[in-house]
Amino acid sequence: MTGTPEARAGVADVDLSGTTILVTGSTSGIGRGAALAFGRLGADVLVHGRDRDAGQAVVTELEQLGADAQFVRADFASVDDVRDLAQTVRKWSDELDVCCHNAGGLFRSGELTDLGVEKTFHVNHLSPYLLTAELLDHLADDARVVTTASEAHRGATLDSDDVTSVRKYSAGSAYGRSKLANVQFAFELARRLKATDSDVSSNSFHPGAIPGSGFARFLPGPLPRAGRLLNPLPFVTSVEEGACALVYLAVSDDVAGVSGQYFEKQDLDTPTRAARDRDAQLRLWERSAELLDISEPLVDSAVDPAVDAKEV
Repeated sequence: MTGTPEARAGVADVDLSGTTILVTGSTSGIGRGAALAFGRLGADVLVHGRDRDAGQAVVTELEQLGADAQFVRADFASVDDVRDLAQTVRKWSDELDVCCHNAGGLFRSGELTDLGVEKTFHVNHLSPYLLTAELLDHLADDARVVTTASEAHRGATLDSDDVTSVRKYSAGSAYGRSKLANVQFAFELARRLKATDSDVSSNSFHPGAIPGSGFARFLPGPLPRAGRLLNPLPFVTSVEEGACALVYLAVSDDVAGVSGQYFEKQDLDTPTRAARDRDAQLRLWERSAELLDISEPLVDSAVDPAVDAKEV
C-alpha cells in the first residue's frame, strides 16, 4: 500500500478546517506522520515532544502546508511539564477537537520519577491520564481521544503497587504493563464519558510493529541496529501505515460515535481479558489519581448502573 496516511485511511477528502488537534509525541515516527496528515487536511496542529529542534522542524513543515501550528516542549516524566502543556493548549485554542495520546517510551534501565513511580508507567500512562484530566472541560462536544496502545499488552499483568518499584526491572515487562494500562484507561474513560451523556469518544489502538518509528533507540545492546534492519521486511508496519491508523481513528466518519473500543490498525479487535476487566479498569483509574495526588476525574460517573459485568 502506498500513499499518504490520510489517503491510506480513506479520509483524504475530509476538511478539517477550523479544528484543533493535539498530537503528543509528534516530532518523529507515527506522531509526526499523523500531525502532517492533519495539517494537509486543514487542521490547526499542536506538536509535542522533548526535542525543540525536531518539533520546530515539524511546525515549519506544517506551516509550509498552510496550517497553523505550534510546538510545545514537555517531558512526560514531569507532572509540571504536562500541566504546562495543558495550559498551552487552552491558551492556543478555543476548544480541542482531537487529543492523540501518542507519546511513549521504552527504557533500558529501571528508574523512578519524582513521583516515585516507575518511569515507563509514568510516561506512557500517568501523563496521558493527567493531560486528559486537565483538558476534560476544554474538549469539544464531539471530541475524540485516541490512545496509542500496543499488542505488547498481551501477556502483561498490572498490579498498581508494583509501579512504585524498579526491583527486578524488565524493560519489556514494564512496557507491556504500561500498554495494558493504556487500553484499560481508554475503556474506563469511554465508560465514564458515556455515563455523563457526553459525545466525546475514547478508543485505543495498536499501530503495528514499526522499527522506523524511532522506538528502537530505547532497546538494549545491538537491538537498535537490528530494528533498523527489519524496516524493509514485508511483515513490518511502516511509519506511514502506523500513522494511517491514528489518522483513521481521529477523523474518519467510519468511527464517528464509536467509543470504548480497541483497534488493531484500522480493524476492531478484542484485547486481552485483563484489558477488559471492569474492576481492573476502575482500580487503575482510582490508583492513577492517587499517584498523581489529584481529584479523581469524572468521579460522579464512576458507577454506571447499566454495566454490571466485569468485562466490557
